[in-house]
Amino acid sequence: MAELTRKQKFLKALFYAIPHHAVSRVVYFVTRLRGPQVKPMITWFVEKYGVDMNDAAQSEIDYYQTFNEFFTRALKDGIRPVAAGDNTLACPCDGIVSQAGAIRAGDILQAKGRTYSVLELLGGDTDMAAQFADGRFATIYLSPRDYHRLHMPLDANLIRMIHVPGRLFSVAEWTVEEIPRLFARNERLVCYFETSAGPMVMVLVGAINVSAIETVWSGQVIPPRGKKISEFDYSHTRKEISKGDEMGRFNMGSTVILLTGDNVEWLANITAGEPVQMGQQIGHFPN
Repeated sequence: MAELTRKQKFLKALFYAIPHHAVSRVVYFVTRLRGPQVKPMITWFVEKYGVDMNDAAQSEIDYYQTFNEFFTRALKDGIRPVAAGDNTLACPCDGIVSQAGAIRAGDILQAKGRTYSVLELLGGDTDMAAQFADGRFATIYLSPRDYHRLHMPLDANLIRMIHVPGRLFSVAEWTVEEIPRLFARNERLVCYFETSAGPMVMVLVGAINVSAIETVWSGQVIPPRGKKISEFDYSHTRKEISKGDEMGRFNMGSTVILLTGDNVEWLANITAGEPVQMGQQIGHFPN
């Protein structure tokens, strides 16, 4: 691991001390304000982070009434083709691969020298965790400039959703390298699906300033009130979502962790640091 800068050391200490959820509630409020301040906020953000508005369905900044409408903007139709083939996995989002590979005896690689367990990531559900103990994982970080809607890698049937309360540490590259078990400590939404490739989980990880996470089937889930794990059973309702369809979105950016069984293989280029786009092929499995 690279040695931290003085600024990063200060921020690391600050992240442990500040009230994560209070800060995020302020961000939630500000990003939903309407008025003359919205256009300057968006203009500054586009310039600072190099956002490519040519990809957006509505490329004119004046179109957006709140910062959150801009941040969760839709893409132009057809600009992210979805990988063809019944035995291919499509990338669920735009971003950068943080880590990807095999799950080793229930442990997931977070960064060099740091791991966390599938069991704690999934909120302590032993039956669910056992299905992925020797499976595959891919962790994808969404930067501020990215498209922030999330899509299905495969045709899938939603079985369960678990909301796991927690902290809201930053998920920037250097914090992922420095803060132990970060993804298993942050607030997150665990979505469990049945697919033709077997069981699959998409974990939507919250982070500082990620003021809300929502899904297409339940609307906004985070932030709820309370500190207990909440479970939602969809096994009797047949909530089927097609490959490439939107399944949720981050209101402000964060990380998606995709878990599959050991029959799935990632493509050779799906490695740490690789930029990816929603819809591109990231893996395959036997017919």
